Amino acid sequence: TNAHVVDGADRVRVELTDGREFDAKVVGVDKPTDLAVLDVEADNLPTLPLGDSERPRVGDVVLAVGNPLGVGQTVTMGILSAKGRATGVGDGSYEDFLQTDAPINPGNSGGALVTAQGELIGINSQILTPSGGNIGIGFAIPATMARHVVNEIVEHGEVRRGKIGVTI
Repeated sequence: TNAHVVDGADRVRVELTDGREFDAKVVGVDKPTDLAVLDVEADNLPTLPLGDSERPRVGDVVLAVGNPLGVGQTVTMGILSAKGRATGVGDGSYEDFLQTDAPINPGNSGGALVTAQGELIGINSQILTPSGGNIGIGFAIPATMARHVVNEIVEHGEVRRGKIGVTI
């Protein structure tokens, strides 16, 4: 899910479409990429194959899954509008968003952006909107980036990044 979804939460609950609900433990958070890893102890959890977010092309059909405005799980359809987008919300260091016109509204954050073949290619994260609702400009964190962040959080409890300082 997204870091901003669990930020400040005392308790995190995960609700599935089959009606099951579970308490989740936040394993770790990476604010620069807006990703959080949750641990849910349960059997028979539905999963999606993790796709390669580099493979889909601009113009490919994508599906956005989420719980917009708390109305329950929905699936919307659109296209992959662009790749490599920065939104300017963060410092730009780790922004490499997939852009879609699939309707994403408040509450879709942390939901899946999926190819027509059912592969997870992104984690819905942000919308660009003057009104607070969908205007056809949504952003998802690429699955390729998410895979690296999740592995780092699970293995090390945080994302370790190399840095170099240069001054003139």
